[in-house]
Amino acid sequence: MKQFTTVNDIGDLGAAVAEALTIKKDRFAYKHLGTDKTLLMLFFNSSLRTRLSTQKAAMNLGMNVIVLDVNQGAWKLETERGVIMDGDCPEHLLEAIPVMGCYCDIIGVRSFARFESKEDDYSEKILNQFIKYSGRPVFSMEAATRHPLQSFADLITIEEYKTKERPKVVLTWAPHPRALPQAVPNSFAEWMRAADYDFVITHPHGYELDEQFTAGVPIIYDQDEALRGADFVYAKNWAAYADPNYGKVLSKDRSWTITTEKMALTDNAYFMHCLPVRRNMIVSDDVIESDRSIVIPEAANREISATVVLKRLLEGLNE
Repeated sequence: MKQFTTVNDIGDLGAAVAEALTIKKDRFAYKHLGTDKTLLMLFFNSSLRTRLSTQKAAMNLGMNVIVLDVNQGAWKLETERGVIMDGDCPEHLLEAIPVMGCYCDIIGVRSFARFESKEDDYSEKILNQFIKYSGRPVFSMEAATRHPLQSFADLITIEEYKTKERPKVVLTWAPHPRALPQAVPNSFAEWMRAADYDFVITHPHGYELDEQFTAGVPIIYDQDEALRGADFVYAKNWAAYADPNYGKVLSKDRSWTITTEKMALTDNAYFMHCLPVRRNMIVSDDVIESDRSIVIPEAANREISATVVLKRLLEGLNE
C-alpha cells in the first residue's frame, strides 16, 4: 500500500478486518517492520485520539515518531501558488513538504476543512500536495472530506459487536453549537456502503451530504422512522454541504439529540460516536453512559486501524 486516504486504498474489507482482529491479539507481532523507520505526524488541527492512537500504533511496529503541530511549532505556511509572500507566512508549503520528506519514511497529515471554499476543501488541496511533493507514502489522519482511520475503526467495532450478518446501521445528524466538517459522516457513509450493511442516513432537510458518498443510501428525514429496528446508531453533527449554505449551521434542533427514548425505538442498538462528543447536545448522559454505548471500544480500535494501515505502508516500502 502506497497511500491511505479512502476506503478504496484498503482493498478487501473482509481481509482488512481479519488482519485487524489478528493484530489486536498481538499488537507487537510486526515490530520488525518499523525498525529504523520514522513516522512524521503533521497536525494542522487539534487531536486527541488520532494523535495518541497513531503514535501508539507506530510504536507497536517499532517505528521512531516525530510529531509536529504545524500552527504552533513551525513557521506559518503559505499554501497558495502565485502569492506574493509579504504577509505573515514566511515559508511555503511547496518547500516545506519535500524538506519534511527528507526526515522520515512515512507521513501522516491531519488538515480539516476550512469552510472558506468548498472547491478547495473538496479538492483536498493540502493532503494532495503532500502526496505529490513529499516523495513518501502519505496517509490521512483526517482531511477535509474524509477520516478513514476513524471509519476503519468503526467498521472493526461493528464487526466485533454485530449479531447478524447484515446489521441495520443508522447515521444520524445531531445538533451542535458550531459548524463541523462533513469528513466523519462522509467517510462513515463511504465505508458502510462498501461493507454492504443495511445502511440508512437521517438528518433535517438542508443537511444532505455530497452524493459521491451517499449514492444509493436511503435518506430519511424523520429520525424516529430511521431509528426503528436499528442495530447500531452512529450520531454525528455536520454543517451544511450544499451551496449557498456550505459550512453553515442551519439548525440546532434539540429534538434530534439521541436520548433513551430515541434508543428505545431501535432493536436494542449500540450507540457509537467518534468523540469528542457534546453531551446533551449530540447524546444524553444516560445513553452515552449505558451498557449499549460502545464509544470507548470504538476509540480503542483507533490504535488497531492505525496499526494495520502503518503495517501495510511499511510493507509497501519494500515493494
